[in-house]
Amino acid sequence: MRLTAAVTREGPLYVARCLEVEVTSQGVSFDEALTNLKEALELFFEDHPAMPDVAPPIIVPVEVSV
Repeated sequence: MRLTAAVTREGPLYVARCLEVEVTSQGVSFDEALTNLKEALELFFEDHPAMPDVAPPIIVPVEVSV
């Protein structure tokens, strides 16, 4: 299954979030955050085997005035 991850830096950690399902993980490096997210997703889908195929998100930039 191919999913989409968004990775951000939050303090000393990298946080990886799956955009198709509500699963998030973290790590001290970018690669560790993605590895931990993959493991968390595999565990998530073990508990949700009947979940239908998930559609890829539509990602677009949003501009706001601040």
